[in-house]
Amino acid sequence: MSGHYGLEVRGAGKSFGSLDVLRNLELTVRPGEFAALIGPSGSGKSTLFNLISGLDVPSSGEILVEGEPAGVRSGKVAYMPQKDLLFPWRTILDNTALGLEAQGVRRREARRRADALFGAFGLDGFQSAYPFQLSGGMRQRAALLRTVVLERPVLLLDEPFGALDSLTRTEMQLWLAEMWQRYRWTVVLVTHDIREAVLLADTVHVLSPRPATVVERIEVPLPRPRGLDVLADPEFAATERHLLDVLQGQRGLQERRGRQVVAK
Repeated sequence: MSGHYGLEVRGAGKSFGSLDVLRNLELTVRPGEFAALIGPSGSGKSTLFNLISGLDVPSSGEILVEGEPAGVRSGKVAYMPQKDLLFPWRTILDNTALGLEAQGVRRREARRRADALFGAFGLDGFQSAYPFQLSGGMRQRAALLRTVVLERPVLLLDEPFGALDSLTRTEMQLWLAEMWQRYRWTVVLVTHDIREAVLLADTVHVLSPRPATVVERIEVPLPRPRGLDVLADPEFAATERHLLDVLQGQRGLQERRGRQVVAK
């Protein structure tokens, strides 16, 4: 069964002392699927990413990537955090080659592999530039390039466009949709933006308040490729509205739990 999935989370739980963050969480992502995770603030999305990437281990359950246990040394997961984390003293080419160098690839070969992607990522001509010379959107492209050049089968994207202005964010969403269409990575995206989730994802997984579990898995009924015109599709609006209703229900549950804790 596990061989059919790029990622499989089986009954995962995670506790920190008496604090339960995840409980009996189930999640499956097919190879080449673009999945989005959305849920109330503090529901454990970043904790889940730490487990999938192998930076932490579950208290219960198991996580499989291509049928094998998740782990830092498995070499199967690449993780792009919310901030670009580009080193200001390194050129963009050197920044994008850094992950490969950390894996033991010789510097010249790492730079060659990274440089081969600059055209596709709209960064050609900026190999010798420094991070301060790039716009926010270009920095995020460089950060994603640094992630995908590792050639790992699963990409974790933690709100990659959260800090961008509205116009740049829309441009980057459309660019990511185009890049995914070209490369068909297996992607898990954490976002708080319902529209972003519907625009980019094949499936959207809604998390409950902490201790988090997946309360609903929604298939996005929109054809690909997707551009700005999809925003006017009635199916887009209906899916967005359904997600909003589910999230508002989970937020109400979170507020009731909060009042119960205060009452105690």
